[in-house]
Amino acid sequence: MTRVLVVDDEPQIRRSLRTTLAANGYVVHEAGNGEEALAATAAEVPDLLVLDLGLPDMDGTEVIRRLREWSDIPVIVLSVRDRQDDKIGALDAGADDYVTKPFGLGELLARIRAAQRRSTGGSETAPVLVFGELTVDLDRRRVLVGGGQVHLTPTEYRLLETMVRHPGKLLTQRWLLQTVWGGAYGDESNYLRVYVRQLRQKLRDRADAPRFILTEPGVGYRWLPDPDPPPG
Repeated sequence: MTRVLVVDDEPQIRRSLRTTLAANGYVVHEAGNGEEALAATAAEVPDLLVLDLGLPDMDGTEVIRRLREWSDIPVIVLSVRDRQDDKIGALDAGADDYVTKPFGLGELLARIRAAQRRSTGGSETAPVLVFGELTVDLDRRRVLVGGGQVHLTPTEYRLLETMVRHPGKLLTQRWLLQTVWGGAYGDESNYLRVYVRQLRQKLRDRADAPRFILTEPGVGYRWLPDPDPPPG
């Protein structure tokens, strides 16, 4: 189920959105200010943010800027501000869409579905990825090795999902830390090494003969797009 974080300082707006979104199959979390939103995003990793700009501790545009330093989850701005400059500022900061208050709930639901389709490459159902004996079902959040299900912790799964969504790309330690653990992280490479080692064990991968996770010494890691990469 899609997890939506609603960020608004008005409790009645949050209650209304929670009721509507939950009735349409979404799991809803709430935040009343920018710092709560950033902390909740780092901890829970929602699938989408519905964000007001007029927050008590910081402008919503600043929330978007800070979020975009380490996350690319869709953000839909929901604001009473209807000036073109406000819309351009939010979109330039990294928002995916902009809806002005008062708004129609049907329109907002349509915008959410559209943002989901864009973030999953044109389909609301995330793909099933196969790498040799490894299968990663991103929609059901299931991992199979040799046909048997592998049980991962939430952090292990987020790390795996982040890697398999960028096959062949060099992923730096800092980028992985900020994407998986949150924007407050970046230098805790020991966290990353521990979880990569655990993930390798569960996927039956080996650092000295990698089939999935290739270490780029001093830089980061690369998810191998082919199950049996050539040596070298």
